[in-house]
Amino acid sequence: MKSSTYRPDIDGLRALAIIPVVLFHAFPEIFPGGFIGVDIFFVISGFLISSIILDGVSNQNFSFKDFYARRTRRIFPALILMLTAVYAAGYYILLPNEFTRLGKNIAAAATFT
Repeated sequence: MKSSTYRPDIDGLRALAIIPVVLFHAFPEIFPGGFIGVDIFFVISGFLISSIILDGVSNQNFSFKDFYARRTRRIFPALILMLTAVYAAGYYILLPNEFTRLGKNIAAAATFT
């Protein structure tokens, strides 16, 4: 199997898949089927992840530890930034009981539970 390389066309397809989701959230009554973009995004991401795994297996250098370490290094900085920004905004915007619920939701998001 060919070694995986960066595919800007696939990134473009993922970007296009996000557009209906944004439109759905902005105008749900006008664009009610926009959630399909989430499914498309996940299918494309699954293709990319499967390609990475299959390349590693065929080259006999696949490791779950390395695979998840790469995913963690890629996802966690954005996750931490977003959770911090939401928590800070919530401090100024939300009522005390809403802020308490936000804290619980952030803890669940941070632990993927």
